Amino acid sequence: MNELAESLEVLELGTGWVDVIAEAELETEVGVPALVGAHAVAVFRTHDGELFAVSNIDPRTGSSVIARGIVGSRGEIPTVASPLYKEVYDLRTGYCLDDQSKRLEPYEVRIVGGIVQVRGIDGGR
Repeated sequence: MNELAESLEVLELGTGWVDVIAEAELETEVGVPALVGAHAVAVFRTHDGELFAVSNIDPRTGSSVIARGIVGSRGEIPTVASPLYKEVYDLRTGYCLDDQSKRLEPYEVRIVGGIVQVRGIDGGR
């Protein structure tokens, strides 16, 4: 079994981290789309160096576009605005600040050995 297949298997079991991108290649406030197992994920680094990962699927349209969103903040809340209808989401929780009925699935993110890794909250989905 190759490394990618092993990563997908571990993710599907809900226990593992998946390599997404080299830390050095993750630009500040520029989203990176990634396929983590069967999940479309958007990874962000904010201006203060914090990392976030949320679903890349816009809940309003079903389009895979959140990584192209505008990163910013509302007060102390790090946010991303959908590039389609400009709804603003809390990067920490995924909740839409404009419409509480909409939410991006949040993912855990970390850096290990210079690699940004993502997995579902509490070990997977």
